[in-house]
Amino acid sequence: MLVAEYIKTLQSYEEYGFSWEEVLEKCNAPESTIRKELVRLAKKNEIVNLRKGFYIILPPKFQNLGKIPVQLYVEKLFLYTNKKYYLSLLTAANFHGAAHQKIQNDFITTSPPALREVDNKNIKLRFIKNANWPQKNIIQKKSDAGFFKISSVALTIADLIHHQNKVGGLNRILANVEELIDTLEIEDLVELISWYPHVSTFQRMGYLFEYLEASEELIRCLENYLESQKYYYITLTPMKGLKVIDTIKKWKIEINITLENDL
Repeated sequence: MLVAEYIKTLQSYEEYGFSWEEVLEKCNAPESTIRKELVRLAKKNEIVNLRKGFYIILPPKFQNLGKIPVQLYVEKLFLYTNKKYYLSLLTAANFHGAAHQKIQNDFITTSPPALREVDNKNIKLRFIKNANWPQKNIIQKKSDAGFFKISSVALTIADLIHHQNKVGGLNRILANVEELIDTLEIEDLVELISWYPHVSTFQRMGYLFEYLEASEELIRCLENYLESQKYYYITLTPMKGLKVIDTIKKWKIEINITLENDL
């Protein structure tokens, strides 16, 4: 089988990723010939060498963009890398309906060690390492290429707050959090509370939920949790060098940023 034929076969099964090892096994040709064919197909914008040893396929409707949606290949990519993953942060927020912002990077949380970021002309993947791998709150969604893993609404909110400085700061995510709150179910939040290790994130979440006028049920759930914990004063944003302008005793939050919601 020729490389081009193998790629067409994958597309017929709605698979959009393949490894060097796979193509070497399926195509009866010398390695040098296969490499030349992969280079030729890449120049024709039919495939992209995403990272060493792994390629994604660009169907005709995506060739002008030079990329395909991350959900079409992320499961195959992480089977290849043999690592845990879930789509997270702004990427997950978009899937859950908080899509008022156009994002330039796709965010993927992975088990350690960290992967090198992908940053080519059209595809930008940022990998967030998580040593405390979630026990719950990772769900599956279905794409045209099969299932992929993504953080639940509650875990998406928690990750956005915890990693706020990696996605542009608190004001960048504020509108996303507000939109996600509208779809957050109490069972999802209760499940998150049962294992999530960062008490400071729940403090910030509680303050933001009140600021954004979330339901009393959600706010009370966070209050009940914090009443059972030992926790200390923290700043609303962990950015250093900002002046504290107010203190919220209820959540033990020192306000060191003026919130600006662009919704």
